[in-house]
Parts: sequence; C-alpha cells; structure tokens
Amino acid sequence: MNLTARLNALPFDDLDARRMMLTEIFGGPVPDSLSILPPFYCDYGLGASFGERVFINQGCFFLDYGGITIGDRVMIGPRVTLSTSGHPVELGERYDFITHAPIVIEDDVWIGAAATITPGVTIGRGSVVGAGAVVAKDVLPLSVVTATSAVERKRLRPAPPATS
Repeated sequence: MNLTARLNALPFDDLDARRMMLTEIFGGPVPDSLSILPPFYCDYGLGASFGERVFINQGCFFLDYGGITIGDRVMIGPRVTLSTSGHPVELGERYDFITHAPIVIEDDVWIGAAATITPGVTIGRGSVVGAGAVVAKDVLPLSVVTATSAVERKRLRPAPPATS
C-alpha cells in the first residue's frame, strides 16, 4: 500500500518512474503495453499478473492476495474493484480468518466502470461486464452481464452469545 501511495504521487507524465514503480509493486517486470492510470490501489501486489495491451482506468482497487490473472487486450473501466479476499459468512467465524480465491479475467474482456468482481470468479474470453455490475459467479465466454440487484442466497445462524 505504501508503494501504491508513492505511485499515485508521481507526476502523470513521468512514465518511466511509473513503470519502475509498477515493477516494484507487482514484484517483477510488467508488459510494456500495460497501462494503469492513477490513482490505483492494491493491498498486496505480488498476486497480480498481466497480459499484453491491458488498460486499467483511474481509481481501481485490486485486492489481490488470492491472485488476479488478467489476459491480453483487457480493458478495465474507472473505479472497478477486483477483490480476491473476504471473511467467512457465518457470524461466529467472521473474525477468525480471511478467505481468498483467485480471479481470472481471460483475453479480450471489457469491464465497465464501478463493477465489482468477487473472489473465485472467472470472466470468460471476449465478455463484457456492464458498469456497476457485481459479479459473484463465473461469466461464460462471449457474454454480456449486468445487474446490481441483491439476491438472498441463504439464512445465517445466529451468533453464539458473546462472552466477556
């Protein structure tokens, strides 16, 4: 997170310094064709990899502890969140540990502004994720998905009584 703060403080036109900082954030060389517009935020860095000609617009959040793989020619709109980590759903376990699962974005995918991709999701080749969508299950290749509606999946058990 310190490194992304330094990245975001660089002058926009200092492309060489931005490239060097991205190499440090992601723990190794990134493709010359990778374009990430600041501000950009990630919590780990070492869990992300990029194909060729990837464009990531301003204000994106990559929570990459579980791993993010981005294929070739992917376009990611502003304020997109890719989150590979979470917490257990059950109330009695919620603070015990962190869960994580990788996100895979295959070639030629376009993700619209302010979309959120959740842990364990694969977005198939050539697909489009509409602006503001919340994607919690795999997207088949060559699909267009949209929506932000809440769907109740299950009922949770009450938490055990708190002890002092």
